[in-house]
Amino acid sequence: MFTKSFLTYIRCELNLSAHTVLSYAVDLRQLRQFLTGREVPREKWGTDDEDEGFDALSVTSSDIRLWLTSLAEKGESPRTLRRKLTAVSTFYAYLLRQGAVQANPADEVEMAKVPKPLPVNIRQEEISDVIERELAEADDFTSVRNALILLMLYSTGMRRAELIGLRDAAVNTQAGELKVLGKRNKDRLIPFGRELAGAIDRYRALRDKLLGGPTEYLFVRQDGRQLYPMAVERIVKSALQGKVHASRISPHVLRHSFATDMLNGGADLVAVQQLLGHKSLATTQVYTHVTYKDLKHNYQLAHPRACGESTKN
Repeated sequence: MFTKSFLTYIRCELNLSAHTVLSYAVDLRQLRQFLTGREVPREKWGTDDEDEGFDALSVTSSDIRLWLTSLAEKGESPRTLRRKLTAVSTFYAYLLRQGAVQANPADEVEMAKVPKPLPVNIRQEEISDVIERELAEADDFTSVRNALILLMLYSTGMRRAELIGLRDAAVNTQAGELKVLGKRNKDRLIPFGRELAGAIDRYRALRDKLLGGPTEYLFVRQDGRQLYPMAVERIVKSALQGKVHASRISPHVLRHSFATDMLNGGADLVAVQQLLGHKSLATTQVYTHVTYKDLKHNYQLAHPRACGESTKN
């Protein structure tokens, strides 16, 4: 009875997706089977009889913790365990609002920690070679624009959405700075060097000749319309695929590469935070792990005792 009304509530009142509703139903069924030792017959799934033989009101924090521990021992990932705990917590939050329970037993169960993957970056020599080749071979509006997009992403660390929304008037090649509208509608200034300034001027000249004058947005299509996200994605992948060693290729990987190379070059962490537009310094600190990883790799390759073995003449 409780399960059926809960699933109706999250589907109709919370407007959760059908996929989420199904996942929550499965998670609650697994908890019920673990605590009772009996499987629920398929014909009772989604009916008032699904909770037969199961007292949802007597479940404790220890019960939930034991269930999650058993799943972890079977190899379930921390991410999956967090989702299942969320399902149970949402269920008991519903019962709490209904007055059926006095407390949510899931509140006392600690969430499994999900390890955050390190950012993927492209080695400096590889990205530099690709950009130099793209700039040198570009000879028309589209190829010049695409080469500039690569250079812009890597030279400024801006996000894909920021590049698409970059207004032509916000880019000053004489001053060597541009203004982007980042997350939370916050503007930030990003300085850039002469190479990028020259590439922008070259592109603007071709664009204005093609379209008869300046455009609202810096980057546009041949008909003057604004670029769209997947177009930028394809431009980056087309230029880098098969030419760099990286587990993933995307505009955001160029942002990661910008941050990593800035820190490897001696930039201050706070300065990189401001350039990237991160709200928290902790978000930027993930790149220090990447640079340390490179440092450790170089140490193991170069130092004669790095592997714990002595060298003999």
